[in-house]
Amino acid sequence: MKRMTTQGQEEPSQRRIELRAQVIEAIAQTMDLYGANHSFGKLYGFMFFEDKPMTLEDMKDYMNMSKSNMSYAIRSLLDSRMVTKLEEKKDRKDQYVAETDFFQTFRVFFTMKLQREIDVMLGAINQVIPELSEIALAEDTSDAERQECLRDLHKLRHGVNYYTWLQKFVNRLRDGEYLD
Repeated sequence: MKRMTTQGQEEPSQRRIELRAQVIEAIAQTMDLYGANHSFGKLYGFMFFEDKPMTLEDMKDYMNMSKSNMSYAIRSLLDSRMVTKLEEKKDRKDQYVAETDFFQTFRVFFTMKLQREIDVMLGAINQVIPELSEIALAEDTSDAERQECLRDLHKLRHGVNYYTWLQKFVNRLRDGEYLD
C-alpha cells in the first residue's frame, strides 16, 4: 500500500531518497572540483530533483543554512545560471527553479569559467608583451637579459595562440555547436 502525505501526494520511498542523496552528493563533489562551494552544489542537487519552484525559506529548511549563506548560495547559482528566479512570487517571496538540462548547465558554467581565464590571462599577457619587447630591443640591455626576454616573449606568444584558440572554442561552446 502506498503511503500518502497530508497533501494527497505519494510519500517517497526511503531507497529513492537515499539514491537521490547519492546523486546530490556527487553533484556537490563535482561542483567542488570546479571551484564551486560544496554546499552550493548540494543546494543545486536538491533543487534539481524538486518538481516545483522553491523559496529561500524552503531551501533554508532543507539545507539548514543561515539566511545570509542561503542568499549568497542562491546568488552564486543564479550567476552561473544553474538556477533561475521566476517572475511570479509565492506569498510575496521570490521563487527559484534549477536548470535540469546538464548540457545547458555545462555550457553556461564552463563558458563563464573559461571566458574569465581568457580575459585575465590575455589581459596580463597583452599588457606585458610591449614592455618586455622594449627591454629586449633596448640598446643598453645585456645579451643575457635580451635572451631571457626573448624566451619569455616566445612563451607568451605561444600563450596568445592558446588563448586565441580557447576563445574560438568558448565561442562555439557558447553558441551550442558541440551539443548537437
